[in-house]
Amino acid sequence: MTRVLFTHSYFYRFDPKQWRMKQPYPPLATILAAAVIRERGFEVRLFDTNLRKSTKELREALATFGPRYLVVYDDAFNYLSKMCLTNMRDAAHAMIADAKSVGCCVIVSGSDASDHPEKYLTAGADYVIHGEGEVTLTELLLAIEGNLPTDGIPGIAFLKNGELRRNPSRPVMRDLDALPLPAWDLVDLEAYRAVWLRHHGYFSLNIATTRGCPFKCNWCAKPIYGNRYTSRSPAHVIREIQWLKENARPDHFWMCDDIFGLKPGWVAEFARLVREADLKFRYKIQSRADLLLEPETIEALVRSGIETVWMGAESGSQRVLDAMDKGITIAQIHEATHLLRTYGVRVAFFLQFGYLGETQSDIDATIKMVLELMPDEVGISVSYPLPGTVFYEKVKHHMREKRNWTDSDDLAMMFRGTFQGDYYRKLHQYVHSVYRSRRGFRALKKLITQPLRFTEKDFRSGLGAFYFAARSYALNKKLSNLKLPT
Repeated sequence: MTRVLFTHSYFYRFDPKQWRMKQPYPPLATILAAAVIRERGFEVRLFDTNLRKSTKELREALATFGPRYLVVYDDAFNYLSKMCLTNMRDAAHAMIADAKSVGCCVIVSGSDASDHPEKYLTAGADYVIHGEGEVTLTELLLAIEGNLPTDGIPGIAFLKNGELRRNPSRPVMRDLDALPLPAWDLVDLEAYRAVWLRHHGYFSLNIATTRGCPFKCNWCAKPIYGNRYTSRSPAHVIREIQWLKENARPDHFWMCDDIFGLKPGWVAEFARLVREADLKFRYKIQSRADLLLEPETIEALVRSGIETVWMGAESGSQRVLDAMDKGITIAQIHEATHLLRTYGVRVAFFLQFGYLGETQSDIDATIKMVLELMPDEVGISVSYPLPGTVFYEKVKHHMREKRNWTDSDDLAMMFRGTFQGDYYRKLHQYVHSVYRSRRGFRALKKLITQPLRFTEKDFRSGLGAFYFAARSYALNKKLSNLKLPT
């Protein structure tokens, strides 16, 4: 059988912020593509870069397995791969060079490669797949194996006579249940379990139940699955959960869909099947405020094991939300937060600062919203211009020389925003500090008013209250000095 070695370009160790968090997830899209290719009779293995220390470790896998093909297939279900992080692009280029040095045909699929195929092709890749990759990869490998022409295959880019050729995109798949379950057997799950248990006391794995997002937030890129929204059936998802519970024994799942359970009736059917199969697990999802306003939906989520909802709140300013074409209101963010809390569901906010035209009053409104609602977690970023978006087109003429972050904690402003880049870095630190200070003082109040309900987590929060209050004060003074328009 012809041998195909799958890998991807995300190294957690090359992203200091993510490595500190110690929440690694296997490369889901990569192992799903590997399962598809294995069904077509190829022998497949995985070189999983997530927990590796160096790109050079690939050389041993190339030597011992001796593949004809190296497929660098990035995990499109991981939001970290939607943006180009130069550390990961450089890693991909290094692995391409090593594979070419031993005579492999190299095929690349991923968000950055879809946006910039010429960078990967000039680095040595033979083909770049743009858009959804499983069908294209299958057709490409079978054509090469059969000595058939590849020039007309939809969804690929390649160099011909030194010039970039980019074929038309392939339509996205509609029947996701026709796909096999991901090749979880290729993953060293015990290595992931060890990291999770050591740092968090439980083990989490990732599952994708859908592809794409039908909403049109103008800063969000969709280079792989587009604006369509396609769902697996609840029964198909339950099959995967049952396999993982029996073979990997996770305690928790991250449903890594852009939007979980949007299809009418999906969540209720999923909850029913979870109960019928007597499955016990906790999970977190990503969703929108306007989709979380029906008690029946929340009740079904709770019945199926929901623990945390990450909500794309983005801003506490309605003016900014409207500029983003977000399609939600501040009132909906408040209402959804209160409703989820009524049912005991943890609420987490994604926040974004630095959007084009954002003012200090907009920033103050976002901080006010956070301190009023006090979500259980916050994730803070600054606006990142992604190729192919309306936002990118708006700011591309004002972009600076730096076009990509080095890693996810870079937070450089890549266009001329309202304030200097250092302001937004300090703002990121300030919001985290003032938020953690407020949490700490609330924990101390709980110790006085509800001592029997005081937990170890409350104790840890309370210990940091005064430290973060002092840090907030110092950061606020620095922000005042940096508050100069660009």
